Amino acid sequence: MSDAGESAQTEKPWTWYLQEKLVVIFFFGFSGGLPFPLVYATLTYWLNESGIEKSTISAFAWIGFAYALKFLWSPLVDRLHLPILTTALGRRRSWLLLSQILIAAALVVLANIDPSQAITAFALVALAVAISSATQDMAIDAYRIECAPDEMQGLLAASYQYGYRIAIIVGGAGALYVADFMSWTIAYKAMAVCMGIGMLTTLLAKEPPVPEGSNVDARVFDEGFARWFVNSVVGPFVDFFKRYGWFALTMLLFIALYRISDYVLGILANPFYDDIGFTKSQVASVAKLYGLWVALIGIAGGGVAIAKLGPARSLILSATLIAVTNLFFVYLAATGPDLLALTITISFDNFAQGFSGTVFIAYLSSLTNISFTATQYALFSSLSVFVGKLVAGFSGDVQELLGYEGFFLYAAATGIPSIILAIIVVRFTPRPRE
Repeated sequence: MSDAGESAQTEKPWTWYLQEKLVVIFFFGFSGGLPFPLVYATLTYWLNESGIEKSTISAFAWIGFAYALKFLWSPLVDRLHLPILTTALGRRRSWLLLSQILIAAALVVLANIDPSQAITAFALVALAVAISSATQDMAIDAYRIECAPDEMQGLLAASYQYGYRIAIIVGGAGALYVADFMSWTIAYKAMAVCMGIGMLTTLLAKEPPVPEGSNVDARVFDEGFARWFVNSVVGPFVDFFKRYGWFALTMLLFIALYRISDYVLGILANPFYDDIGFTKSQVASVAKLYGLWVALIGIAGGGVAIAKLGPARSLILSATLIAVTNLFFVYLAATGPDLLALTITISFDNFAQGFSGTVFIAYLSSLTNISFTATQYALFSSLSVFVGKLVAGFSGDVQELLGYEGFFLYAAATGIPSIILAIIVVRFTPRPRE
């Protein structure tokens, strides 16, 4: 019996999360989640307060293409040995530490740039944060999948989500509080310091064993670039299509559209709160701190749904929740800066985000062949970001055309294709071929 199976029989559910691997993944989740609001929601608040136009603010969503295109350099994370670091830490932890150091350094540089005076430099450094963050995500995902058997992946996904959500609050509410009482410069420098949590975890964690069948070579390019490209880049894509045939295209389309509704709305959420009259402290307290607890309940709800309803029905339910809960922002736009209305909106929205996150991570992990861990998971997660970020880049233009209420209706409507595709994927996905 596996460790996970023994734990399920001999321990109470809440003690499962005290296992060493789950604690490590929790802190890696924190390290992975911290940079995201700092180049997304929190960043847009800073830009809005600096007087930047909405169309320019929403264009910053395209920085997220770093996450969407990370599969382009994912083979390097899978196979390239880093001088000194790989020898000392192993292939997964070496890439983790390098990316974490780069994130912290870029945040310090970003903290010292005034976006109203140097918007281009500001954007380029924010892009550097995003690229480093995307690289860290690949290393974390590979570590998570390789460190435990399949039956433990659900618990690992939930543990990662818990750490990630807490980091979102630190990078969201924490940064807003510091910016409100001190300055944006100090806020972003404080977030750079918080990246030390991820670095410490990397240094203390155990390197996962190299899976059997993994194509690892310290001399990556000695075989010639063409052969390396076929083995490391083309191979993982071919493997996925071999296992699922042409239906793989439908699965990839579903992955691409799964969270589009959230991305379209999310880029303007903080500017919306600012525009209708909420203070940064109110947003931090309700949308971030209170929202954290709701999201944590949603994360647990996702795990329970997978166990009770099964992965299939949970996937359809989560896709529906993402789109439908965005309609509560129409209600908030109509009421204005009412704290009760904000609380109700955040309750539904954050529950849906937590629930859908757990379900989606478990789904993507189930599709990944451990022989190409970083590359295949990077492909899936990249697709889940690409279309959403692309469309979100035009959110400011849509909002300026339709107003906030019309914009939120539009954001909810973008989730309809995801619901339809979830039903198709659940009903018709073929059994994977060996």
